Amino acid sequence: MAIAYWRNTGLEALKAAVEINGAELVRRARAGDGSAWEEIVSNFSRRIFNLAYRFTSSIEGAEDLTQEVFIRIYRTLDQYDSKQGDLANWLMRLARNLIIDDYRHRQRNPQNTMADTVDDHQYHLRAVGTSAHKEMERREIAAQVQEGIDKLPSDLKTCVILRDIEEMTYQEIVEVLRIPEGTVKSRINRGRIELAKILRRMRVVTI
Repeated sequence: MAIAYWRNTGLEALKAAVEINGAELVRRARAGDGSAWEEIVSNFSRRIFNLAYRFTSSIEGAEDLTQEVFIRIYRTLDQYDSKQGDLANWLMRLARNLIIDDYRHRQRNPQNTMADTVDDHQYHLRAVGTSAHKEMERREIAAQVQEGIDKLPSDLKTCVILRDIEEMTYQEIVEVLRIPEGTVKSRINRGRIELAKILRRMRVVTI
């Protein structure tokens, strides 16, 4: 009983410390502290870039979009309220909204673009301890899976990325996309089935 209480209070204390640290970073960044803003960018740039890449399939496009996202974040720092959630949740929710809005805009205004390989980009975190052969295989599979995701209809692609790559809950996806939970679940299921068919046709999977 005492151990459980200690664990719970310890987790609560850690969570409170993280929230305070996030609020302090935002306060310093708003006050013009460049190092605070650099820390925010450093902490979240890889994750935002990777999400942007999933929706653009282009390193250059993802870089530009990541930069735009951070500009918007900086301009809206005054809207951050630590009482309504920690900095990571607030920042990533804003980033997702901006990236999805950009994706929808590009769907309405299609352009011919070639997909790049994200593995050569500085934001990519390489696996440690893998052989060169396995690393090449991993890169090839990752590129093929991204190619398969790109072939999905836009509504299915969005839900599959948010659920299976971003690992968002159904309720979080509902809030981001503003659609019913039943629709979210249906699109995820349909997207997974369609992606499996695409990958089988591409001989990425054999089952």
